[in-house]
Amino acid sequence: MRVFVTGASGWIGSAVVPELIGAGHQVTGLARSDASAAALTAAGAAVQRGTIDDLDGLRSAAAASDGVVHLAFKHDIAFSGDFQGAADADRRAVETFGEVLAGSGRALVIASGVLGLRPGQVATERDGRSMDSAVAGLDGGPRTRLATAQLTLSLASRDVRSSVLRLPPTVHGEGDNGFMATLVGIARDKGVSGYAGDGANRWPAVHRLDAAHLFRLAVEQAPAGSVLHAIADEGVPIRAIAEVIGRHLDLPVAAIAAEDAAGHFAWLAGFIALDSPASSELTRELLGWQPTQPGLIDDLGKGHYF
Repeated sequence: MRVFVTGASGWIGSAVVPELIGAGHQVTGLARSDASAAALTAAGAAVQRGTIDDLDGLRSAAAASDGVVHLAFKHDIAFSGDFQGAADADRRAVETFGEVLAGSGRALVIASGVLGLRPGQVATERDGRSMDSAVAGLDGGPRTRLATAQLTLSLASRDVRSSVLRLPPTVHGEGDNGFMATLVGIARDKGVSGYAGDGANRWPAVHRLDAAHLFRLAVEQAPAGSVLHAIADEGVPIRAIAEVIGRHLDLPVAAIAAEDAAGHFAWLAGFIALDSPASSELTRELLGWQPTQPGLIDDLGKGHYF
């Protein structure tokens, strides 16, 4: 297949591209900088220069492809105060892909998330498919992102082999600069490895290479209208994560009071107390996906985060 990948040089995209190429596919990656373009070329991919705001460029790249994997998201503005703007740009990109791919039977796979999908309960691929009572309280950017995922699924009725691949809050591995690396940095800065409440709340997790493998299976095989979960660890207690970090950094491990959470965890304060386990049982049955990389606690134990 000829596959167009947005976010191709990012944390997940830089694993998806070699996964696709290794399986014999021809990949074109979207690159907004010289460094991204050079990384894609070195990986064996063709390069399309531009951003997800360049809708004409997205249109032409999708038209020349047998499938699209959409990973790009404006995390830089999303986490600096304009999540709505990032979500709106994402929506426009998906609408553009939908217009191009309609009637073709070609694949469109977009990345989404599971965090907060069904608080306190194990979320499955059946959850969050509509603006039901479980998610209707969302507003602004988060609501827009959910609506974009639902738009993607609806493209199945227009003969697009669309699927939504939901990722856990931590997609870990060597070189990770996401939530786990942030927690390590906070522990170093504060002199304590902290958790919220009793630390029993759970986060699901997946290794980056296992996630990349699932993206390939999705673009190759996922039936139209599929929701997929890239979940290896169903739910890792945050206290267990804090304990590994404390052990490696030789720091005390302690609960952080709710009134101190914002000052301690900074932008992570809104996430750290969420109990958001998730399952991938249906995904494994549908596509035969089996994670083979280390789980989160084992990966943290290898020491590369420290």
